[in-house]
Amino acid sequence: MQPESPAEQIRSTLARIAHLADTGSVEDYVEQFTREAEWNMPANPDRGIPAQVRRGREEIAAGVRGRRAAGIQGPGTFTRHVTTAIAVDVTSETTARADAVWTFYVDTTTSPKLSGVGSYADEFELEDGRWRLSRRVISRG
Repeated sequence: MQPESPAEQIRSTLARIAHLADTGSVEDYVEQFTREAEWNMPANPDRGIPAQVRRGREEIAAGVRGRRAAGIQGPGTFTRHVTTAIAVDVTSETTARADAVWTFYVDTTTSPKLSGVGSYADEFELEDGRWRLSRRVISRG
């Protein structure tokens, strides 16, 4: 078996992040990010969420815990993040960019409904031998 290319490793990381947001532990989720990662999300008035900028794994984890405590995402909420149309541009031996489309579904065990759609503008760094997300800018629509 051939080793995965950097672009394929990044696609796998993006898929892992989506799965872990819905069903994984907070610790496993934040391990997909660099230590000093930045996570930017616009306001979501439908869900009562203000715009957020989180820096570093601890702040990112706090945001995840807050969304889970509010029942917005995570194990037991029956929600799903789906990441598609992923375009990866490896910019150096240790950096890359990716653009992707996301959809977010709620009520997945009863009457699945599309709750949101948007895009991710992501940056990656090779850290400790793994491609990790270093910056995410989330857009709605």
